[in-house]
Amino acid sequence: MSEEQKIDNQEEVKGNTLAASEESFDWESLESLDGRTKVQKAELEDLYNKTLNTIQEKEVIDGTVISLNKREVVVNIGYKSDGIVSMNEFRYNPELVIGDKVEVYVESLEDKKGQLLLSHKKARAMRSWDRVNEALEKDEVIKGFIKCRTKGGMIVDVFGIEAFLPGSQIDVKPIRDYDIYVGKTMEFKVVKINHEFRNVVVSHKALIEAELEQQKKDIIAKLEKGQVLEGTVKNITSYGVFIDLGGVDGLIHITDLSWGRVSHPSEIVQLDQKINVVILDFDDEKKRIALGLKQLTPHPWDSLDTNLKVGDTVKGRVVVLADYGAFVEIATGVEGLIHVSEMSWSQHLRSAQDFLKVGDEVDAMILTLDREERKMSLGIKQLRPDPWQLIEEKYCVGTKHTAKVRNFTNFGVFVEIEEGVDGLIHISDLSWTKKIKHPSEFTSIGADVDVVVLDIDKDNRRLSLGHKQLEENPWDVFETIFTVDSIHEGTVVEIFDKGAVIALPYGVEGFATPRHLVKEDGTSVQVEEKLPFKVIEFSKPAKRIILSHSRVFEDEKKADDVAKKKAQVKATKKATKVVKDSMEKTTLGDISELAALKSQMEAEEGDNN
Repeated sequence: MSEEQKIDNQEEVKGNTLAASEESFDWESLESLDGRTKVQKAELEDLYNKTLNTIQEKEVIDGTVISLNKREVVVNIGYKSDGIVSMNEFRYNPELVIGDKVEVYVESLEDKKGQLLLSHKKARAMRSWDRVNEALEKDEVIKGFIKCRTKGGMIVDVFGIEAFLPGSQIDVKPIRDYDIYVGKTMEFKVVKINHEFRNVVVSHKALIEAELEQQKKDIIAKLEKGQVLEGTVKNITSYGVFIDLGGVDGLIHITDLSWGRVSHPSEIVQLDQKINVVILDFDDEKKRIALGLKQLTPHPWDSLDTNLKVGDTVKGRVVVLADYGAFVEIATGVEGLIHVSEMSWSQHLRSAQDFLKVGDEVDAMILTLDREERKMSLGIKQLRPDPWQLIEEKYCVGTKHTAKVRNFTNFGVFVEIEEGVDGLIHISDLSWTKKIKHPSEFTSIGADVDVVVLDIDKDNRRLSLGHKQLEENPWDVFETIFTVDSIHEGTVVEIFDKGAVIALPYGVEGFATPRHLVKEDGTSVQVEEKLPFKVIEFSKPAKRIILSHSRVFEDEKKADDVAKKKAQVKATKKATKVVKDSMEKTTLGDISELAALKSQMEAEEGDNN
């Protein structure tokens, strides 16, 4: 037998001997060595088991923090071993300390290493909706961890639920930098829950509003009109500035920032600037406080030069423009109005924007001055001569000028020779020859027209002007051309119920009634038809020529008839003379026949006459 086989046999024998010894060992006698009986041991085991909780997996129970470090938290849940939870699950609660009660979810009573596995995050998630609803119902204050920014506000971890914190609900004052809140744990109130979409809205502002309301009441109770306080510029809007008075806000309206004109409040104050303000008014019920800044300085009208009077010339800057006029600031807080009628000697309706623009520096004359009402009216046209003072010298009757057409009426054209000098051309003074129904047929607004002064009305500041008077009156010549019964070729330009307008040579027009428009064949004349017309009436004062086409052929027919009758009479007289001469030579028998012939011829002659 080899040595190895010998060793194996020895070990086998030793093992069998140990096994036999264990089977024959009296263990009960060993257990009683500490002096306790088997019954006593069972009682002790029962007492120990009672100190342990009955723990089941997949349930949420409360535990106590017994130790913690940067990586993990050890929690005692009353089990035979303690559980470990990652410190990340308590990130929302940086104030966690030993002894704090926390809820945990039992993931496993014993893992491969024999360790109890717990989760605080899952426990919070399982109870989160119950806690959120309870917090809303009981108006409780809860803690949440601000995870990140989002559109319009922040995302907050509340009981493991991502809740929305609107930007307007972070604080009672506007927040300009949201990033400073990321990573912070703050107290909140649940203000809204949407169960359908599982949305939760929280507010930090709601926590401090109640306290602020009481502070506001206390502060407002101590306020008095005219009281001067120090405040901080909290917000700037287009209509005014909100001032923090130490727990209560007041508003300085833009009109109360400065005695002068202010385009935007940012011209006067800046955010977070500390300024003194005066209380103008306040409302106990609505908690509104009206503040003023300009009231801390004297009104500029009170320091206005006492020697300033009506008729003086002042310099100023245009600060506001309206259609009816311009407001000019002659000193900070001291303004005067230049009405549009005081900007030009012209009487035409125009807008102030035609003369001035905001920012213009102007010289103006004081027209009215009321220090008590703090009102002043100014004028700029008064610094230029009134053109009507020397109107007779510059625009005397008979002088010729060029004017600009400004407006039309049915009876004439209003023109402006120069700024402030207007005149009227009556429609009858536009043309010697044309029948003008409306001035727009002759000229247009804005056009230049040559005129001659016919009359001056200085009291009413109006000139009577003429255009046709620039030429000689052609009717003096027409009188010699268009004599009654003279015939001229004309063109029918217009036909209406009462007759037709006929264009004659030399640019003159005549008129024919319907009965004078019938042609020889019985038809009526047509527009654009050229025909001979006879003048049957000419009136130089009325500048009227009455024509007839029918008279042309009617008078020709009458002339022919008259010529024929005259020829017959002449023939009859000649025959009568022959008969008389023959009677002297005829016989008595022929006398009776000749007498009868003579009587017949005389009768015919009488009919012709």
